[in-house]
Amino acid sequence: MKNYKNSFFYLIVVGIFSALIYWTLKNGKLLEKPDVLKVVSTGNSDYQDFLDSLHHNLTHPLAILLAQIVTIILVARFFGLICKKIGQPTVIGEIIAGIVLGPSFFGSYLPEFSVLLFPDSSLDNLKFLSQIGLIFFMFVVGMELDLKVLRNKAKEAVIISHASIIIPFTLGLVLAYSIYTNFAPKGVEFLSFGLFLGIAMSITAFPVLARIVQERGLQKTRIGAMVITCAAADDITAWCLLAGVIAIVKAGSITSSLYIIVLSFVYVVTMIKLVRPFLRRIGNLYDTAEKITKPVVAIFFLTLLISSYLTEIIGIHALFGAFVAGVIMPDNMKFRKMFIEKIEDVSLVVLLPLFFVFTGLRTEIGLLNSPELWKVCGLIILVAVVGKFIGSALAAKFVGQNWRDSLTIGALMNTRGLMELVVLNIGYDLGVLTKEVFAMMVIMALATTFMTGPALNLIDFVFKRRKTLVPTTNADNLEYKVLVSFENPEDGKHLLKVANNFISIDKEKQSITAMYISSTNEVNPYKIEEYERESFKPVLKEANKLNRKVETLFKASRDIDSDIVEVGNKGEFDLVLINIGSSIFEGTLLGKVLGITSKFINPENLLNTFTGKEKLFEINYFDDKTQAIINKTEVPLGIYVDKNLIKTENISVILFNAADQFLLDYVKLLKKNSQAKISIFDTYDIVNEENKITHENVKVIHSSKLEKDFLKEQDLLIMSIDSWKKLIDTRSVWLNNTPSLLIIKP
Repeated sequence: MKNYKNSFFYLIVVGIFSALIYWTLKNGKLLEKPDVLKVVSTGNSDYQDFLDSLHHNLTHPLAILLAQIVTIILVARFFGLICKKIGQPTVIGEIIAGIVLGPSFFGSYLPEFSVLLFPDSSLDNLKFLSQIGLIFFMFVVGMELDLKVLRNKAKEAVIISHASIIIPFTLGLVLAYSIYTNFAPKGVEFLSFGLFLGIAMSITAFPVLARIVQERGLQKTRIGAMVITCAAADDITAWCLLAGVIAIVKAGSITSSLYIIVLSFVYVVTMIKLVRPFLRRIGNLYDTAEKITKPVVAIFFLTLLISSYLTEIIGIHALFGAFVAGVIMPDNMKFRKMFIEKIEDVSLVVLLPLFFVFTGLRTEIGLLNSPELWKVCGLIILVAVVGKFIGSALAAKFVGQNWRDSLTIGALMNTRGLMELVVLNIGYDLGVLTKEVFAMMVIMALATTFMTGPALNLIDFVFKRRKTLVPTTNADNLEYKVLVSFENPEDGKHLLKVANNFISIDKEKQSITAMYISSTNEVNPYKIEEYERESFKPVLKEANKLNRKVETLFKASRDIDSDIVEVGNKGEFDLVLINIGSSIFEGTLLGKVLGITSKFINPENLLNTFTGKEKLFEINYFDDKTQAIINKTEVPLGIYVDKNLIKTENISVILFNAADQFLLDYVKLLKKNSQAKISIFDTYDIVNEENKITHENVKVIHSSKLEKDFLKEQDLLIMSIDSWKKLIDTRSVWLNNTPSLLIIKP
């Protein structure tokens, strides 16, 4: 009755007010005066008018900007994915994406597309939006630096860092002297041209370097700590020098630039002595996500924007202000992490790729159309490598490092990446660099960043250093070794509860290794030990409850599934436990390109379902990452599906066919080591007199039907991976009623 009443009310309201709208519009026409302008007909057909309107909408500045953003993100993520797969930093792929979308490729081979997507009138919008992305990025870079490191580490790191600046800076000046006549822009003094080439040669990309150190597991080593400290000192020194160079270039001489330098000094002192203590007090008051309200967030973002504005007004560029604002943020790791998470998703995924493409639009490799120009480009790369790589390595050797570590420091310090592009764009905007020199320097940035990985591999090969993540244990005394691998600290607790049932009660024969592998983008290189400690807290707390000794293993990784496979295969484990990926969107090409791992339905599967074509394609039994681990792992693998596991008092093992007989080995382990009540649900009469398992806690159920009430009583259900796939294929209705699952691949 209520539904009819609501429908009747809806019809009356819509009907009455629709009639009132019609009456108002009709009678309003009578109020028009004779001199009201009429819409002049163009004489075109209605369809032509529609096309004209559509063309107008497509060429509107906002529509063009949105189309540019969509195209840039897709292309940048695509090339970034390719570089990630070949072991290179994703920043290289994003730089390449920018060059591909620019005149070097699309502009030459698809000029109509280039003009349509990147008309000259739209470039200012793209430029300023990319600058906002850079401001946020430099803010994050500043927050990832830790000034305490420079005070606490050995002085030799600062010596290496400053040597790695002064040597390439000097070589850059010498290079400028040799090419000034032919390649300097008209009207630009040698002072400006030379200083900018010098500072461009001196830059190290701290963010890329830090990620490489983490990915190679060097962060806890002496050499890792040394190179991170060198990069920090390099970053701060280089940006201060860059601010001075910008001041000199804008002022025209060193003497007249002193006013700008004095103002800059006052600005820095004010930020450190006045603003930083104020922000620290706020950070201490609001140190959790629950306490950080929008007004608090606004204070910190205003600090960032005002700092950037002031340095732009002073004349040392807004990016320097963003960098300083990041450095003076409160030291609390949780506080900084929350702010970095708020900024990184938008700045790194959406806004920063705009900068790469804007740089690519300026990079015209086609201008290097003669052997002489390519010789100059090769000379620039050679000077960059000699100055940074050889200079840093020799300085490290001089202060007492061995040759292996010295060359490693040199290879890492030679990484330039995004930071080099920032400097080059500033120089281009100031008119210090010509298009030809700009293109050569972009190629140099790509080459020096690309060579870091191969150079480190070569150094490791020559000096026979083979870093392994595999833990070492005395396998002879152990009954059963289990590796628990998780990406979320809370997931580790549930996996440990499951693993606990398979491990010997005898402490001398226990072996559980908890491995936490985090994406390199989530780890601050200075706070990595604190980050590791916090990440293992839930697992170690659960281990104490279970009275278990757990070995911990941590790694920051660019390729998480490959690292899990490597440790599992080489660690001589009897069982590797992972939790299933929750995303059903991640396995698609679009998911890989966009990097999305969240709550969206897989559009490919959805389309196949509607069209009835799902049988034409391989069914995704697991997400892409889990499937990769399944395919490559050579040891028994357990894939855990959590459904709010609290306890493991009732465990069921499901035997669906003869191939599931291997699960009886796990029943024997459970019988020996677990206090749980074990139910063997035997639908194929596998349990017979020969393999009969007798124990007071073991019950065999010969049935072909799983009852809903029985499933409700269970805490954990164990089945084979083949049975899981069969249930998915048949769309078994009882899957919705299962408790937590452990799917085992023998």
